[in-house]
Amino acid sequence: MTVSRARRRRRDLTLALAAVPALVLGALTAAPAHAAPADDIRVNEVVTTGSVEDSIELYNKGASTVDVSGWILKDDSNSSKYTIAAGTTLAPGAFRAFDVHGKFGLGSSDKARLYLPDGSTLVDSHTWSSHSAPSWSRCPDGTGAFKAAAVTLGTANSCGGGGGTGPAAWPGGSTVTTADAANVFGGDLSGLHQEGDVLWAAQNSGKLWRLVRDGSGGWTPDTANGWTSGKTLRFPGGSGAPDGEGVTVTGAGAAAGVFVASERNGDASGTSRLSVLRYDVSGTGSTLTAAREWNLTADLPATGSNAGFEAITWVPDTALTTAGFKDSSTGAPYAPAGYGAHGGGVFFVGVEGTGAVHGYVLQDSGAFTRVASVSTGMAGVMEVQWEPQASRLWAVCDDTCGGQHRTLKVDASGAFAVAATYARPAGMPDLNNEGFALAGADECVAGSKPVYWSDDSNTGGHALRRSTVTC
Repeated sequence: MTVSRARRRRRDLTLALAAVPALVLGALTAAPAHAAPADDIRVNEVVTTGSVEDSIELYNKGASTVDVSGWILKDDSNSSKYTIAAGTTLAPGAFRAFDVHGKFGLGSSDKARLYLPDGSTLVDSHTWSSHSAPSWSRCPDGTGAFKAAAVTLGTANSCGGGGGTGPAAWPGGSTVTTADAANVFGGDLSGLHQEGDVLWAAQNSGKLWRLVRDGSGGWTPDTANGWTSGKTLRFPGGSGAPDGEGVTVTGAGAAAGVFVASERNGDASGTSRLSVLRYDVSGTGSTLTAAREWNLTADLPATGSNAGFEAITWVPDTALTTAGFKDSSTGAPYAPAGYGAHGGGVFFVGVEGTGAVHGYVLQDSGAFTRVASVSTGMAGVMEVQWEPQASRLWAVCDDTCGGQHRTLKVDASGAFAVAATYARPAGMPDLNNEGFALAGADECVAGSKPVYWSDDSNTGGHALRRSTVTC
């Protein structure tokens, strides 16, 4: 990708709108919810005009995860219909925004209605008589009346004194500094993964970088073995240009391969190709050809070609079995031995367009099995990282969600669920951060360790920034 997401898609301007003062315009009413099997799901925010027009957010105010697959969104016309994709769930306290623009528009005097899959059982609705200014938001989330507020799709509503439940403060330092020299990478730097003294970075333009420490707390391209300008990625056989978005390694390290998540082939950019690719990075050449591809496109709900895989991380089998992780493909506790040779863990991939994270066992044979599908409650996922010291996944959203971070842990049911929601550090501008990496426990000093972000927009000529998080 050569143009930042903040300019490519309407929704990436959401937080620019969030700076607009709330104005109370027109009369509005919130229709009472009708009884339904899952009465905890609420229409929570509606945006009718502006850069993210025709968007409806749902919120789960209950204590249990709700599967909303097949549920239907409508405006005031019964002929309008947006069907929520299969595999969509809302965890307790989760938010999920849906762009209905391709199915119907939300007018200045209109309704947003939510139905069960039968299309006739009304779950919840909201009616208004003037366009959102810029958002119609429930305050407090899930239970209150609608009011004019800033746009916060995918996150807690901006309710001011009205009792909104915003994210917690960043659990680390507030100071943020650049972590690269000026104008090294240009735009499109995306996924990150720290492996000791090496920081791997995937670039959307089909390139992989091997970065080493620069001596001042930042990172610089490795100048050995052909890595000075990064290495060009290819699909198996040497063809195509993978749109590399995320990068990770297994417990065996890069010597066993570096894994890249790609959402499409740049040579056929209009078509989704949701793939995980394994690369041998031991050579000195300027091009890397994938030794293996796991093409997962057909196994997942359809998504836009530029809204697919954005992130990947690897979680060891031992961590999952210790936590009591349940295999969603069998309904039983996860049993790694049943999958043969598979690298000793599960790969979790994040999908930008759905905000979901899916866990896959990727077998050495090329076979694969989806063992988890998790809703983060955010409008999009741009990075996922496993933090072994805390046994938790980090899911990160860019300026689409104001730089929000969420952690997920295996709950009593054996599934990953949102455990905490954090705002970006106070010193971090609302950047188009698509990558996030945490240092290991060996770098903890006085209870804190470094963390890094990559800015797809290369703001101010810098793509990497650093701060700290508590250990």
